[in-house]
Amino acid sequence: MTDEYKLAGVDIHAGETVVNRIKELAKSTFDKNVLTGIGHFGALYQLDLSKYKKPVLVSSVDGVGTKLKIAFQTGRHDTIGQDLVNHCVNDIAVCGAEPLYFMDYLSFAKLDPKISSSIIEGFTVACIQNGCALIGGETAEMPGFYQQGEYDIAGMIVGVVEKEKIVDGKNIEAGDILIGIPSNGLHTNGYSLARKVLLEKYDLNSHIESLNNILSNELLRIHKSYLNLMRNLKSSVDVKGFAHITGGGLVGNTSRIIPNELSLKIHWGNWEIPPIFKLIQETGEISNEEMRLVFNMGIGLVVIVPRKQEELTLQIILECREHPLVVGEVE
Repeated sequence: MTDEYKLAGVDIHAGETVVNRIKELAKSTFDKNVLTGIGHFGALYQLDLSKYKKPVLVSSVDGVGTKLKIAFQTGRHDTIGQDLVNHCVNDIAVCGAEPLYFMDYLSFAKLDPKISSSIIEGFTVACIQNGCALIGGETAEMPGFYQQGEYDIAGMIVGVVEKEKIVDGKNIEAGDILIGIPSNGLHTNGYSLARKVLLEKYDLNSHIESLNNILSNELLRIHKSYLNLMRNLKSSVDVKGFAHITGGGLVGNTSRIIPNELSLKIHWGNWEIPPIFKLIQETGEISNEEMRLVFNMGIGLVVIVPRKQEELTLQIILECREHPLVVGEVE
């Protein structure tokens, strides 16, 4: 019997191999609230609401954009799964939420069990680090839809927060200060511009003196999770707001939580712009305005607190082994 579906480009047996591998990896992230293993029609998760009076679920969906192109070109697929989980975790953590579970979507031109396993291992590592369960997902093989050797990934996360402890910026007022927490690179934003500018001049395997690194290694740095830092801050200071600095830059993302009648004053000279951003700007002759719109410019998280709590906030962040910077104020 001929396998017409396989001849059409879809290998069911390869899919089964991947699912079996996912089952092994995902199980390591499970907690007592996960009621089903991988492979059921739906993933069952029992909410433990004993610690909450008025629990609110917080959800987010995201991808990693054209950072995937760097993974394709280098053949390195072990970091982007962590990128995706950490990005999603940050997006709900800035609302005050604790992550509960994560689900993924993987879609391939041709399913490669080795590559998919590498991606899922990244999901697993980051889920364990962030204390959330990888409870399910979808893996699709779509011949003719993507270029050969390419794929796309997306992630969905659900967390929970006590209603009274939601962090949404509504109490922000003039005089509050913005404290920035460093990123470790581009995270998952701005790669279309970075690739266009840098790869016209440099090979991904080039050692760039100003970076003291191979270009591909710099571009594949894992998006940081700020969850533990945010936990420590919420328990110790009056956090008015958090902003995860992604596409749209520092101003664009922080403005999302600022009341309409207020504005931001950013002290751009207060921190040293990391070398990767300088390289992109100089190579592409890009204006400061566009750089600040597209990239995080070295700041991955902004914390907004009352000015009277500046020193305490800086101390707590330092104790968390981060290097805080006062990057602006609310006007």
